[in-house]
Amino acid sequence: MVAPELLQIAQQARAAAQKLVTLDTLAKNQALAAITEALQTQQAAILQANQTDMERSEQEELPMALLQRLKLSPDKLASNIQGVRDVMNLPDPVGQRQLHRELDAGLILERVTCPLGVLGVIFEARPEAVIQITALALKSGNAVILKGGQEATHSCQVLVQAIHRGLQGTAIPPTAVQLLTTRAEIQQLLELDQYVNLLIPRGSNAFVRYIQDHSRIPVLGHADGLCHLYIDQQVDIPQAMALAVDSKTQYPAACNAIETLLVHQAIAPEFLPPCAAALVAQGVKLRGDEATQKIIPVAPASEADWGTEYLDLVLAIKIVDSLETAITHINTYGSGHTEAIATTDAQAAAQFVAQVDAAGVYHNCSTRFADGFRYGFGAEVGISTQRLPPRGPVGLEGLVTYKYRLWGNGQVVATYSGDQAKSFAHRDLPL
Repeated sequence: MVAPELLQIAQQARAAAQKLVTLDTLAKNQALAAITEALQTQQAAILQANQTDMERSEQEELPMALLQRLKLSPDKLASNIQGVRDVMNLPDPVGQRQLHRELDAGLILERVTCPLGVLGVIFEARPEAVIQITALALKSGNAVILKGGQEATHSCQVLVQAIHRGLQGTAIPPTAVQLLTTRAEIQQLLELDQYVNLLIPRGSNAFVRYIQDHSRIPVLGHADGLCHLYIDQQVDIPQAMALAVDSKTQYPAACNAIETLLVHQAIAPEFLPPCAAALVAQGVKLRGDEATQKIIPVAPASEADWGTEYLDLVLAIKIVDSLETAITHINTYGSGHTEAIATTDAQAAAQFVAQVDAAGVYHNCSTRFADGFRYGFGAEVGISTQRLPPRGPVGLEGLVTYKYRLWGNGQVVATYSGDQAKSFAHRDLPL
């Protein structure tokens, strides 16, 4: 049973979405500009609210990975405010004509992009998600209902208050951005299929699976970020070491950090000792299969390690006998998020990129590049590992659908049926 208060929130979001669909690019950008000003003005209050959340979470001894995601530093806040400006500068994804066809004289068919409607976004920690998702939702003409984790309650409340303050007096009503604050509201949100068009969960494997299993609303997201880096037998060792260190340690709590390092047996004796030393120097705890243990001193890896997303400074290492074995391992244990190969062999790189099944497949670069901001999307609402689009980091283009519009002048289908049927022209016109 949905509480009346939540039903009212959903109805307000739906009404705001109907207004958003009529707005032009200038009106949406003006609203985003007002949001950036409000966020800048409220920086001190936002950071203080986040400090309150951090102190409470540290007392509750939350996992380090969650604390890292929760912390909103001045630099991170400034980066996210800049992200809103970046979204402003992106092309408007709404109203783009994808098809323009004359079916017959005076009968013109168009396929035009349009907003999805109302997004329901549920996330753990990461209060900056409020900023990123709001910017992308509003620019793509969607209203949004946000539900942050309990650990980020104060941060989310102050952020949304600032956003509402910024939207006052703009063409976008503040009701286009709604915030839920209790766990009980999550289950009720999953029942709002009449009002919410897409759910985007961001959190643990179990959390995302729960959302997928308990709602009739379409769900976009990924349950795991189990990423790999494969070191091929032909490789620039210093470069590969740098990729391994960055992919694991630059931000180990991120879903695009590697959890398993695969190394070709031909290069392992030369590569592993210096690479292991570099990783250990950054605080990484290594686990390895039997072959790895014969080369470097590491704790033994179990079968469970190949399927574990650590989100921490822990890395499993496995030695493989071929590129094909590495690809098979990745396609067996990987989550379809982001996978990378380090190699100087162009043919091996091409085979890896073609055969590895993941939303992102990289050659000679860190898996940490899997990010909407780094892709030039301004920000992202999340990363999708499903095969149907949108896939990978989801920005503006992933938040629109399309409709067919047919412009006529009294035509009826009977004219094009029967023995004397008139033929269609089916002539494509300029977009």
